[in-house]
Amino acid sequence: MALLVPTSLLAVDNKDQQSLPFLAGPYLGQVPPGLTPKKFAPGYVSTRHRDFSGSFTPDLTEFYFSRKDVDTEKWWLIRFTLENNRWQESVVGPRIGRPILSPDGNTLHLGNKYRERTADGWSEVKSLGPMFDREDWGIMRLSASALGSYIFDDYKNNDVLRISQVQNGQRQPPGLLAEHINAGKWTAHPFIAPDESYIIWDSEKEDGYGDTDLYISFRQPNGEWGSAKNLGNQINTDGTEASAYVSPDGKYLFFNRRPRPNKDGKGPEGDIYWVDAKIIEALRPRQ
Repeated sequence: MALLVPTSLLAVDNKDQQSLPFLAGPYLGQVPPGLTPKKFAPGYVSTRHRDFSGSFTPDLTEFYFSRKDVDTEKWWLIRFTLENNRWQESVVGPRIGRPILSPDGNTLHLGNKYRERTADGWSEVKSLGPMFDREDWGIMRLSASALGSYIFDDYKNNDVLRISQVQNGQRQPPGLLAEHINAGKWTAHPFIAPDESYIIWDSEKEDGYGDTDLYISFRQPNGEWGSAKNLGNQINTDGTEASAYVSPDGKYLFFNRRPRPNKDGKGPEGDIYWVDAKIIEALRPRQ
């Protein structure tokens, strides 16, 4: 299916980018971060709009994220593609759910919907079926592991996370994650590692630094999920941190950050940040 590009949206962004050079090289040509998070691709990905929920294909030649146009208040699914060593921006279409690619890059998950990769792009939007496409559930983001497990949020039922695994080739009905994972407010936007060794999500908890923070839980040898660990003040601020994602090569943690609004309720819309994923390994329990 060919990509349809709303020219009005691209005109806004291209005008902003006219003075910027073409992007080339890995990770949109950006200098890799250290242990201090920094905005990802300022002026291209991180813009005056609200930019959210980014993910790469396994070969790192495509980057997808959602963007809320601050002028029209409409959400779009944006794609950057590396072509002839230059990154090209296009619009896939209106946003559905919070986009995140499967580990093999062949499925673009969109909440309780998805697209499959085809020979000429992506399929039409499809439903995950009655097990997930329920009116009484509110799925914003669904993340898949390489083993087929789905972890997803549900804003219609007290902001909880659920998991559905594959056993003997059969998709199992989703069940709630443990109470210590679902404790807190605004629990949402989970990410599961391809090997299922950890999950990261955002939530507002008593031990947090402000609004929603990023938390991580590592899978224990017995298969249970370990304690919910705050990613710490290197990552979390008194604003909002959300929508974590680790690059396919395991090198970088991406997430969204939106500073706390001022007294008038105004402030930046929020950007995609990235940081060295060593910060995850520093929290991993020692066996």
